[in-house]
Amino acid sequence: MWDSGTTLPSVLAPAPDRLGQHGLEIVMAVCHSFAVHREPVGKRITAAVVLADDPGGDVAGRQVM
Repeated sequence: MWDSGTTLPSVLAPAPDRLGQHGLEIVMAVCHSFAVHREPVGKRITAAVVLADDPGGDVAGRQVM
């Protein structure tokens, strides 16, 4: 994802009474990797999520080296 905003994402401290704003917490919980890179204008965020295992045991989307 890319956007022109300069504010970097941050995970908020746990708060049982907070409604909403849990998106990044969820992303961080399910991601294999997550990275934020500043761009000349804005930022680029990349996240890799493992979707499923195939019957052979290889993780879908992961390439054998």
